[in-house]
Amino acid sequence: MEERLIFHIDVNSAFLSWEAVHRLSLDKDALDLRTIPSAVGGDLKTRHGVILAKSHPAKAYGISTGEPVVNALKKCPSLHLVPPHHSLYEEYSKSLQELLHQYTPDIEPFSIDEAYLDMTGAIPFGSTPLKTAMTIADRVREELHFTVNIGISSNKLLAKMASDFEKPDKIHTLFPSEIKKKMWPLPLNELFFVGRSSARILKSLGLRTIGDIANTDPAFLKAHLGKKHGELIYAYSNGIDTSPVGISPAAAKCISNSLTLSEDITDFSNARQVLLLLSETVGAKLRKENVKASCITVEMRDCDFNNQSHQETLPLPTNSTDTIYQTACKLLKESWKGSPLRLLGVRAGKIEEKSQYTQLSLFSYQENEKREKLDKALDSIREKYGTDAVKRAALLDKKH
Repeated sequence: MEERLIFHIDVNSAFLSWEAVHRLSLDKDALDLRTIPSAVGGDLKTRHGVILAKSHPAKAYGISTGEPVVNALKKCPSLHLVPPHHSLYEEYSKSLQELLHQYTPDIEPFSIDEAYLDMTGAIPFGSTPLKTAMTIADRVREELHFTVNIGISSNKLLAKMASDFEKPDKIHTLFPSEIKKKMWPLPLNELFFVGRSSARILKSLGLRTIGDIANTDPAFLKAHLGKKHGELIYAYSNGIDTSPVGISPAAAKCISNSLTLSEDITDFSNARQVLLLLSETVGAKLRKENVKASCITVEMRDCDFNNQSHQETLPLPTNSTDTIYQTACKLLKESWKGSPLRLLGVRAGKIEEKSQYTQLSLFSYQENEKREKLDKALDSIREKYGTDAVKRAALLDKKH
């Protein structure tokens, strides 16, 4: 049986890169945001919100994804801050997916800027995995004008770990034979699924590296981390992962977007900022496909990689950004217990074709009609003049 071959593709500073590429496409003489201390997120005037992406020069100031804008500006007063445009990022993500599908149909989008490729049996005759990865990276750079890191291995875990090695625009391998040399010397907190709390426990036990975990009695780990988590951490530290590449179905049963932050969110107002951006994207995709959703779900992952979701079925199907956002905020408030969040996602489910005839609420008819007209007008303007041509007032209003 042929050994599995998995690529993990990760766009370097995705939101920041895509902002830079877009601006340069409009004006070739524009300042490249990737070359200066810059970041995407928040609002420079109000100094609130969170950093969603930053340039490498900004990273040199200690600025990290997920931290409040006000903190980032203290570290770098000259930080060039730009607002996010999620519908724009969706287009660049789609372009990347289209390019990747030229190499294999077996693709699992992990987030808007990451994907797993099952390349088993897909390497062109006369080529090698490394040469194929180089070709993909070169095409992304030359045709799409941004860069990616590519991790190559025999399973998803090791491919993901490999792509997180030195950045940007790099290709790394991490096969089982390379684990001892490349992965075991790394700090234990760099192992996938070792969160802040787990790292604290492991360090209190005298463990410092991934290799320390791998060479510890699994019964000892289970006694301190719990059976399930202890087994998982032990397996991952030894490079064991049998999960398949989950190929996306052709017809989506839901429309969703999520954002993984390298720094945790602990403040509800910052969490709402992220939910608003996600809701804007989900709503726009629903309207573009001329469908509505009657179930809204908020997904959360905390700093210890515990996943949680909370959903609500709406009385009427919707594709309104405002309805999705208000519902998402309500769900987050009901379910979030305050643990630091590493990921937030919004999912619209129970998709149905937008009917010509819609059941109406006597009391909300006028309000719904206004929202629908507003959404339609915004979508039309953005499609014609670009994603940053107009913004909803709610995106700038701290009270919302």
